[in-house]
Amino acid sequence: MVYKYDFLIIGSGVAGMSYALKVARAHKGKVCMICKTSLNEANTYFAQGGVASVTNLLKDNFKKHIEDTMIAGDYISDPKAVEQVVTMAPEQIKELVNWGVNFDRKDNGEFDLHREGGHSEFRILHHADDTGAEIQRGLMEAVRSNPDIDIKENHFAVEIITQHHLGARVTRRTPYINCYGAYVLDPDTQKVDTYLSKVTVMCTGGCGAVYQTTTNPVIATGDGEAMVYRAKGTVQDMEFVQFHPTSLYH
Repeated sequence: MVYKYDFLIIGSGVAGMSYALKVARAHKGKVCMICKTSLNEANTYFAQGGVASVTNLLKDNFKKHIEDTMIAGDYISDPKAVEQVVTMAPEQIKELVNWGVNFDRKDNGEFDLHREGGHSEFRILHHADDTGAEIQRGLMEAVRSNPDIDIKENHFAVEIITQHHLGARVTRRTPYINCYGAYVLDPDTQKVDTYLSKVTVMCTGGCGAVYQTTTNPVIATGDGEAMVYRAKGTVQDMEFVQFHPTSLYH
C-alpha cells in the first residue's frame, strides 16, 4: 500500500505529538504519526521529575537559566541550542497547558515550582511525581481528538526513503539529500507499506536501552537514529546517554 500525507511524524512522545498538534492547528495539511508501540508507551510517559522553565520573571530570568544549564553541561552544550530551549520554554509550557496538561499549582493559582539539581532557582514545573505521564495523557487526548491527525499504533518505521531508493547513488557527501517519506511495517498484514510525505520529522527518542545498565524504557532502542544514519543523515552526540544513577548497584 502507498499512503500520502503532508506531514509524516515518526515517534509519538512529547516531541512528535506537540509537532503534530501545531501543524494540524495551522491547517497545513494531513498529518500521520507512526508509533512503534501503543501511544502511551513513549519515553515521555516515564519521565518523573518535571520541566524546567522560567515562569516568574520577578525571581528568575533567562540569563540565570542559561548559565545554570551551561554549567551543568560542563560548557559542552551548544550555546545557541541552550538559549533557544530556555527562551522558548515559557511559551511551550503555555502550549502544553492549552492542550490539557495539568501542572501542580498553589492555592493562589501560581505554579508550584520545585528546585532540582543544577538549578539556582525554583523553576521546575511538575505534576506530583509523574510529570511525564501527565504530559503524555494530555497530548494523547489532544491528538486523538484532532481529525487531521492519523495515528498508526504498533507500526514500525524501518527505512527513510531518499533518492537512493530511486536509483541514485547517495553518500554522506551528497548535497541536498531528499526525504520522500518512510517504509513502515504494518503488524496486521506483515507487509511493508510506503508512506510518502512532503515533510518527514524524526521524533524517535534515544537509545538508552541498548546498554545493560539503564533506566530508559525498553523501547529506547535507537532505531530512529539508525534510520537517519543509514539514510546518510547527520547523527551527533551519541555518546551522551542519560539514565538515573540509582541503577548502578552491586
